[in-house]
Amino acid sequence: MGLLTRPTLSLIVFLSIVAAPTIAVSQPVKSDQDVLIELEKSWNEAFYRKDLRYIESILADEFMSTYEDGSRADKKKELALTEAFDQAVQSAIQDSFTVRVFGETAVVWFTLHLVGLKQGQPSELTLSYTDVWVLRDGNWRCVSAHSTRVTAK
Repeated sequence: MGLLTRPTLSLIVFLSIVAAPTIAVSQPVKSDQDVLIELEKSWNEAFYRKDLRYIESILADEFMSTYEDGSRADKKKELALTEAFDQAVQSAIQDSFTVRVFGETAVVWFTLHLVGLKQGQPSELTLSYTDVWVLRDGNWRCVSAHSTRVTAK
C-alpha cells in the first residue's frame, strides 16, 4: 500500500501545483515623492515638445505662476507661452529635488539648468523652482509655480 500508481502520483503533483500559492510579480508602489518628481520631469519634457494636452492635464484650473522676472500667468497664459516657445534648448537638467507632502498638498523644490541658444547667442541659465501641488480625485495637480533666476557667485 506504500506505492502510488503513476496516475495517482500525477494527480498529487498536479494538485500541489494548482493549490500552491501564486507568486505575484507586482510593481513597487511609488511614493508621492517619486510621483511628484516624475510629474515635474514629464512637465519639463512636455514643455519642450509643446505637448499642451499633457500640461493642461496636470495644471489645476486655478493654476498661477510667477516667473523669474516677477510677471504672473494663469493656466491659459502658461499654455500660450508653451505654445509660443521658440528657443533652441540643447540641455535641460532638473536636479536637487526636495519634496514635502502635507496630506493632500505637496511642495516641490528643484533646480533647472538650461543650456541653449537665445536669439542666436549661446546662453546658460539656472532657475530655482517652488511648485505647489494638490491631490484631487487621486491625481496630483499643480496649483502654483514660482521660478527664480540663480545668479553665479
